[in-house]
Amino acid sequence: MFTIPRWIQQHNNKFQSFAEIPEDKFGEINRRLALHKRSTVVVSILIAAWNEETNILNCISSLSVLETQIPFEIIVINNNSTDKTQQTLDRLDVISLFQPIQGCGPARQLGQEQAKGKYILLADADCIYPPCWLDEMMAVLTKKNVVCVYGRYSFIPEVNYPRWKLFLLERMKDIITEVRHFKRPYLNAYGISMGYIKEFGLKVGYVMYKVWGDDGRICFDLMQYGEVRQVKNNRSRVWTSPRTLHRDGSFSKAMIARVKKELKRLSSMIRPLPPHDTKTSKN
Repeated sequence: MFTIPRWIQQHNNKFQSFAEIPEDKFGEINRRLALHKRSTVVVSILIAAWNEETNILNCISSLSVLETQIPFEIIVINNNSTDKTQQTLDRLDVISLFQPIQGCGPARQLGQEQAKGKYILLADADCIYPPCWLDEMMAVLTKKNVVCVYGRYSFIPEVNYPRWKLFLLERMKDIITEVRHFKRPYLNAYGISMGYIKEFGLKVGYVMYKVWGDDGRICFDLMQYGEVRQVKNNRSRVWTSPRTLHRDGSFSKAMIARVKKELKRLSSMIRPLPPHDTKTSKN
């Protein structure tokens, strides 16, 4: 409630630009990535990156110490970045693709088309992943009749965003997640921590333009092929900065805005959304 896990500090570098990243940092991460090299791939981790020249380093650093025996690959899709994201990727031993069509949907679509794994895990470029993340996600995704899974996430504290306040927000979010999951689990499916079977992901595909909720849309379409499950183990929580809360101006405003939003649509959560075209709809 008041602190963050110690392992996060290893990856939570404070570099402000590509030029500040020391050469030995790339070497350190690449040596760890080399330990995961296998001749076959079971899981493909897809990361859409737009102007994330320093954040992507921290993300890959955390994925380089995943504690797993499952063979995986990391695919980062440079989504038309205008900063030095590509220079960072060129120094890391990951698969790098370029998608000029703006939007996470187009980026993730390209990624899954090039992926070698049977399973897809989605990660965000500005997040830090716990060592158990891949195994915990796969433990649920490989269960009978499951086609898609999603995990939980927490915030790394900053000035004016103390950990205890973020903790309370997260617990409220977890409660809302349980309500949503009853009839509308796709509303909980965020690319920050999500996985699915690639075969079905290719069948339904991502929306091919920039729009909010491409991850939830593909989850909705995947529901025709099986169940959507939640990965609840707190050890597998992904950690990210509270920059999405910054848009509201302050923590209090962010909290109020989210409570109002959830109360407004609470009654609709007990009814499933009818089938519709997710590629053109506004919901």
